[in-house]
Amino acid sequence: QVQLVESGGGLVQPGGSLRLSCVASGLTFDYYAIGWFRQAPGKEREGISCISSSDSNTYYADSVKGRFTISRDNAKNTVYLQIDSLKSEDTAVYYCASTASSRPWTLLRPDYYGYWGQGTQVTVSS
Repeated sequence: QVQLVESGGGLVQPGGSLRLSCVASGLTFDYYAIGWFRQAPGKEREGISCISSSDSNTYYADSVKGRFTISRDNAKNTVYLQIDSLKSEDTAVYYCASTASSRPWTLLRPDYYGYWGQGTQVTVSS
């Protein structure tokens, strides 16, 4: 069955960095776009970044542009999210998910994603 497993979260001070990983199995990985989402307590799930399947185009929410970088390694069935200059408002559970959609306007919308990982907690605090 399809599995997406996130790792790399943790406690980090403001201004610090983390690299999250999302390893996928049970699907033809290079056929799917992979997105990263986050959900803070009491807030809706937010699409923050996506990398497309075919040409590795990248997409970012305005709230993370310039600080987050998404990349993929199809040989390892893995997508990475490099997070720099962390702020307290980045504290959330971070999820990766897969979608077969290739339409750019859908790629940061959680309702277009079918398979989800279990999430990894990122806490930014001094």
